[in-house]
Amino acid sequence: MKSTLTPQQIESYRENGYLLVEDFLNEEELSFWRTSVTEAIEERNGRKFAFSNSKVGEDDGINKDSDYFGKVFDQMLNLWQTNHAVKKIMQDQNIGKMVADLAGWNATRIWHDQALIKRPWANPTSWHLDTPFWSFSDRRALSIWVALDDATLENGCLYFIPGSYHTTTFNNPGIGKNMDAIFDAYPQFLNKKSVAVPMKAGSCSFHNGLTIHGAGANMTNGFRRAMTCAYLPDGASFNGIQNILTDEQMSKLKIGDLLNDNMQNPLIYSASKANI
Repeated sequence: MKSTLTPQQIESYRENGYLLVEDFLNEEELSFWRTSVTEAIEERNGRKFAFSNSKVGEDDGINKDSDYFGKVFDQMLNLWQTNHAVKKIMQDQNIGKMVADLAGWNATRIWHDQALIKRPWANPTSWHLDTPFWSFSDRRALSIWVALDDATLENGCLYFIPGSYHTTTFNNPGIGKNMDAIFDAYPQFLNKKSVAVPMKAGSCSFHNGLTIHGAGANMTNGFRRAMTCAYLPDGASFNGIQNILTDEQMSKLKIGDLLNDNMQNPLIYSASKANI
Protein backbone atom coordinates (compact mmCIF):
# COMPACT_ATOMS: atom_id res chain seq x y z
CA MET A 1 0.00 0.00 0.00
CA LYS A 2 1.32 3.42 -0.97
CA SER A 3 0.47 5.09 2.34
CA THR A 4 3.13 7.78 2.71
CA LEU A 5 2.02 11.25 1.64
CA THR A 6 4.47 13.94 0.57
CA PRO A 7 4.21 17.53 1.80
CA GLN A 8 3.32 18.49 -1.78
CA GLN A 9 0.39 16.04 -1.83
CA ILE A 10 -0.93 17.38 1.48
CA GLU A 11 -0.59 20.95 0.23
CA SER A 12 -2.43 20.07 -3.00
CA TYR A 13 -5.26 18.41 -1.06
CA ARG A 14 -5.67 21.38 1.24
CA GLU A 15 -5.74 23.78 -1.69
CA ASN A 16 -8.10 21.83 -3.93
CA GLY A 17 -10.13 19.66 -1.55
CA TYR A 18 -9.23 16.41 -3.32
CA LEU A 19 -6.16 14.31 -4.07
CA LEU A 20 -5.47 11.45 -6.49
CA VAL A 21 -3.05 8.75 -5.26
CA GLU A 22 -2.06 6.55 -8.17
CA ASP A 23 -1.22 2.87 -7.56
CA PHE A 24 -2.43 3.08 -3.96
CA LEU A 25 -2.78 -0.73 -3.90
CA ASN A 26 -0.43 -3.25 -5.47
CA GLU A 27 -1.84 -6.14 -7.50
CA GLU A 28 -2.04 -8.53 -4.53
CA GLU A 29 -3.77 -5.95 -2.34
CA LEU A 30 -6.22 -5.03 -5.10
CA SER A 31 -7.13 -8.69 -5.53
CA PHE A 32 -7.74 -9.00 -1.77
CA TRP A 33 -9.93 -5.87 -1.72
CA ARG A 34 -11.97 -7.06 -4.72
CA THR A 35 -12.49 -10.55 -3.28
CA SER A 36 -13.38 -9.23 0.18
CA VAL A 37 -15.83 -6.61 -1.03
CA THR A 38 -17.51 -9.04 -3.43
CA GLU A 39 -17.91 -11.59 -0.63
CA ALA A 40 -19.29 -8.96 1.76
CA ILE A 41 -21.84 -7.77 -0.81
CA GLU A 42 -22.99 -11.32 -1.49
CA GLU A 43 -23.40 -11.94 2.24
CA ARG A 44 -25.70 -8.93 2.53
CA ASN A 45 -28.16 -10.49 0.08
CA GLY A 46 -29.30 -7.08 -1.13
CA ARG A 47 -29.50 -5.38 2.28
CA LYS A 48 -28.17 -1.83 2.09
CA PHE A 49 -27.36 -1.47 5.80
CA ALA A 50 -25.84 -3.95 8.22
CA PHE A 51 -28.76 -4.01 10.64
CA SER A 52 -31.86 -3.22 8.61
CA ASN A 53 -33.90 -4.76 5.82
CA SER A 54 -33.59 -1.75 3.51
CA LYS A 55 -32.73 -2.99 0.02
CA VAL A 56 -30.37 -1.62 -2.58
CA GLY A 57 -32.25 0.64 -4.98
CA GLU A 58 -34.99 1.58 -2.51
CA ASP A 59 -35.68 5.26 -1.81
CA ASP A 60 -33.26 6.27 0.93
CA GLY A 61 -34.96 9.53 1.86
CA ILE A 62 -32.64 11.77 -0.15
CA ASN A 63 -35.37 12.23 -2.71
CA LYS A 64 -38.55 10.65 -4.02
CA ASP A 65 -37.24 9.67 -7.44
CA SER A 66 -36.14 6.22 -6.39
CA ASP A 67 -36.55 4.77 -9.89
CA TYR A 68 -33.99 7.22 -11.26
CA PHE A 69 -31.62 7.15 -8.31
CA GLY A 70 -31.77 3.38 -8.00
CA LYS A 71 -30.02 3.38 -11.38
CA VAL A 72 -27.24 5.77 -10.35
CA PHE A 73 -25.36 3.15 -8.35
CA ASP A 74 -25.84 0.21 -6.00
CA GLN A 75 -24.85 1.27 -2.49
CA MET A 76 -24.09 -0.93 0.52
CA LEU A 77 -22.92 0.64 3.76
CA ASN A 78 -20.78 -0.49 6.69
CA LEU A 79 -19.62 -3.73 5.16
CA TRP A 80 -16.91 -3.68 7.85
CA GLN A 81 -19.61 -4.52 10.41
CA THR A 82 -20.59 -7.77 8.70
CA ASN A 83 -17.42 -9.08 7.05
CA HIS A 84 -14.12 -9.76 8.80
CA ALA A 85 -11.94 -9.18 5.73
CA VAL A 86 -13.53 -5.81 4.98
CA LYS A 87 -13.14 -4.92 8.66
CA LYS A 88 -9.40 -5.62 8.34
CA ILE A 89 -9.23 -3.40 5.24
CA MET A 90 -11.23 -0.52 6.69
CA GLN A 91 -9.44 -0.47 10.05
CA ASP A 92 -5.98 -0.26 8.54
CA GLN A 93 -4.02 2.21 10.67
CA ASN A 94 -2.01 3.33 7.62
CA ILE A 95 -5.16 4.69 5.99
CA GLY A 96 -6.17 6.32 9.26
CA LYS A 97 -2.85 8.13 9.36
CA MET A 98 -3.17 9.30 5.74
CA VAL A 99 -6.59 10.72 6.59
CA ALA A 100 -5.23 12.45 9.71
CA ASP A 101 -2.32 13.93 7.75
CA LEU A 102 -4.64 15.32 5.06
CA ALA A 103 -7.28 16.59 7.48
CA GLY A 104 -4.85 17.98 10.02
CA TRP A 105 -6.31 16.19 13.03
CA ASN A 106 -4.72 13.84 15.58
CA ALA A 107 -7.01 10.81 15.57
CA THR A 108 -9.29 9.20 12.96
CA ARG A 109 -12.59 7.37 13.38
CA ILE A 110 -14.67 5.66 10.71
CA TRP A 111 -18.02 7.24 9.94
CA HIS A 112 -19.11 4.64 7.41
CA ASP A 113 -17.76 2.64 4.52
CA GLN A 114 -19.77 2.02 1.39
CA ALA A 115 -19.44 0.02 -1.77
CA LEU A 116 -20.55 2.06 -4.78
CA ILE A 117 -21.25 0.08 -7.93
CA LYS A 118 -22.29 1.71 -11.19
CA ARG A 119 -23.92 -0.95 -13.28
CA PRO A 120 -23.79 -0.92 -17.09
CA TRP A 121 -25.59 2.15 -18.49
CA ALA A 122 -26.03 3.69 -15.02
CA ASN A 123 -27.24 7.27 -14.58
CA PRO A 124 -24.81 10.02 -13.56
CA THR A 125 -24.21 11.02 -9.95
CA SER A 126 -25.15 14.68 -9.74
CA TRP A 127 -22.98 17.35 -8.12
CA HIS A 128 -23.33 17.17 -4.35
CA LEU A 129 -21.69 17.54 -0.95
CA ASP A 130 -21.21 14.74 1.60
CA THR A 131 -20.80 16.27 5.05
CA PRO A 132 -24.25 17.93 5.26
CA PHE A 133 -25.80 14.43 5.24
CA TRP A 134 -23.70 13.20 8.16
CA SER A 135 -24.48 13.19 11.89
CA PHE A 136 -21.62 15.51 12.79
CA SER A 137 -20.43 18.86 11.45
CA ASP A 138 -16.71 19.21 10.86
CA ARG A 139 -15.21 21.12 7.94
CA ARG A 140 -12.23 18.74 7.83
CA ALA A 141 -14.21 15.50 7.35
CA LEU A 142 -13.25 13.52 4.28
CA SER A 143 -13.55 10.25 2.38
CA ILE A 144 -11.33 7.82 0.54
CA TRP A 145 -12.56 6.43 -2.82
CA VAL A 146 -10.72 3.31 -4.03
CA ALA A 147 -11.21 2.15 -7.63
CA LEU A 148 -11.80 -1.60 -7.85
CA ASP A 149 -12.21 -1.28 -11.63
CA ASP A 150 -10.67 1.31 -13.91
CA ALA A 151 -12.73 4.49 -13.46
CA THR A 152 -12.79 6.22 -16.84
CA LEU A 153 -14.43 9.13 -18.59
CA GLU A 154 -16.69 6.57 -20.26
CA ASN A 155 -17.86 4.60 -17.22
CA GLY A 156 -18.39 7.27 -14.58
CA CYS A 157 -15.18 8.54 -13.00
CA LEU A 158 -15.28 11.24 -10.34
CA TYR A 159 -15.30 14.97 -11.05
CA PHE A 160 -14.44 17.72 -8.58
CA ILE A 161 -14.76 21.49 -8.42
CA PRO A 162 -11.34 22.48 -7.06
CA GLY A 163 -11.26 24.64 -3.96
CA SER A 164 -15.03 24.63 -3.49
CA TYR A 165 -14.80 23.26 0.05
CA HIS A 166 -13.29 26.51 1.30
CA THR A 167 -16.62 28.33 1.00
CA THR A 168 -19.40 25.71 0.87
CA THR A 169 -21.46 25.30 4.04
CA PHE A 170 -23.34 22.65 6.00
CA ASN A 171 -26.54 23.70 4.21
CA ASN A 172 -27.71 20.55 2.42
CA PRO A 173 -28.93 21.17 -1.15
CA GLY A 174 -29.45 17.41 -1.57
CA ILE A 175 -28.86 15.34 -4.69
CA GLY A 176 -31.13 16.00 -7.63
CA LYS A 177 -31.51 14.73 -11.17
CA ASN A 178 -30.19 17.97 -12.63
CA MET A 179 -26.42 18.25 -12.63
CA ASP A 180 -26.56 22.03 -12.20
CA ALA A 181 -28.95 22.08 -9.22
CA ILE A 182 -26.05 22.50 -6.78
CA PHE A 183 -25.40 25.95 -8.24
CA ASP A 184 -28.75 27.22 -6.95
CA ALA A 185 -27.13 27.00 -3.52
CA TYR A 186 -23.60 27.89 -4.65
CA PRO A 187 -23.87 30.20 -7.69
CA GLN A 188 -20.27 31.35 -7.21
CA PHE A 189 -19.12 28.04 -8.74
CA LEU A 190 -21.40 28.07 -11.79
CA ASN A 191 -18.57 29.16 -14.08
CA LYS A 192 -15.80 27.31 -12.25
CA LYS A 193 -13.98 24.67 -14.30
CA SER A 194 -14.50 21.11 -13.07
CA VAL A 195 -11.74 18.50 -13.09
CA ALA A 196 -12.21 14.87 -14.13
CA VAL A 197 -10.22 12.31 -12.13
CA PRO A 198 -10.06 9.02 -14.05
CA MET A 199 -7.99 6.39 -12.28
CA LYS A 200 -6.72 2.88 -12.73
CA ALA A 201 -8.01 0.05 -10.57
CA GLY A 202 -6.03 0.11 -7.33
CA SER A 203 -5.62 3.87 -7.35
CA CYS A 204 -7.60 6.05 -4.95
CA SER A 205 -8.66 9.59 -4.27
CA PHE A 206 -9.41 11.49 -1.10
CA HIS A 207 -11.90 14.34 -1.01
CA ASN A 208 -13.21 16.71 1.61
CA GLY A 209 -16.90 16.22 2.38
CA LEU A 210 -17.60 19.86 1.50
CA THR A 211 -15.94 19.63 -1.92
CA ILE A 212 -18.51 19.74 -4.72
CA HIS A 213 -18.18 16.47 -6.60
CA GLY A 214 -20.08 14.07 -8.80
CA ALA A 215 -19.60 11.29 -11.34
CA GLY A 216 -20.57 10.75 -14.95
CA ALA A 217 -22.96 8.20 -16.36
CA ASN A 218 -21.71 4.72 -17.16
CA MET A 219 -21.80 4.73 -20.95
CA THR A 220 -20.41 1.20 -21.16
CA ASN A 221 -21.68 -2.36 -20.74
CA GLY A 222 -19.24 -3.01 -17.87
CA PHE A 223 -19.27 -2.32 -14.13
CA ARG A 224 -17.51 0.52 -12.32
CA ARG A 225 -16.91 -0.68 -8.77
CA ALA A 226 -15.48 1.41 -5.96
CA MET A 227 -14.97 0.95 -2.23
CA THR A 228 -15.17 4.09 -0.13
CA CYS A 229 -15.01 5.16 3.48
CA ALA A 230 -15.90 8.42 5.26
CA TYR A 231 -14.02 9.60 8.34
CA LEU A 232 -14.53 11.88 11.31
CA PRO A 233 -12.06 13.19 13.89
CA ASP A 234 -11.99 11.71 17.36
CA GLY A 235 -13.97 14.18 19.48
CA ALA A 236 -16.66 14.95 16.88
CA SER A 237 -20.13 15.41 18.35
CA PHE A 238 -23.67 14.54 17.31
CA ASN A 239 -25.54 17.28 15.41
CA GLY A 240 -29.03 15.78 15.44
CA ILE A 241 -29.05 14.32 11.90
CA GLN A 242 -29.86 10.59 11.75
CA ASN A 243 -28.09 9.61 8.52
CA ILE A 244 -26.86 6.00 9.05
CA LEU A 245 -27.78 5.81 12.74
CA THR A 246 -30.53 3.39 13.77
CA ASP A 247 -33.63 4.51 15.62
CA GLU A 248 -32.25 2.81 18.72
CA GLN A 249 -28.99 4.73 18.47
CA MET A 250 -30.89 7.98 17.92
CA SER A 251 -32.94 7.38 21.05
CA LYS A 252 -29.75 7.31 23.13
CA LEU A 253 -28.08 10.40 21.64
CA LYS A 254 -28.57 14.08 22.28
CA ILE A 255 -27.02 16.94 20.38
CA GLY A 256 -23.47 17.50 21.56
CA ASP A 257 -22.81 13.90 22.58
CA LEU A 258 -19.48 12.50 21.38
CA LEU A 259 -19.62 9.98 18.53
CA ASN A 260 -17.09 7.66 20.16
CA ASP A 261 -18.86 4.28 20.19
CA ASN A 262 -16.20 1.88 18.89
CA MET A 263 -18.90 -0.54 17.73
CA GLN A 264 -20.22 2.17 15.39
CA ASN A 265 -17.31 4.57 14.86
CA PRO A 266 -14.07 2.67 15.54
CA LEU A 267 -10.89 4.59 16.25
CA ILE A 268 -8.38 3.46 13.58
CA TYR A 269 -5.51 5.87 14.18
CA SER A 270 -4.24 8.07 16.99
CA ALA A 271 -1.03 10.07 16.84
CA SER A 272 -0.61 9.56 20.58
CA LYS A 273 -0.66 5.75 20.36
CA ALA A 274 1.75 3.41 18.59
CA ASN A 275 -1.01 0.87 17.93
CA ILE A 276 -4.81 0.92 18.16
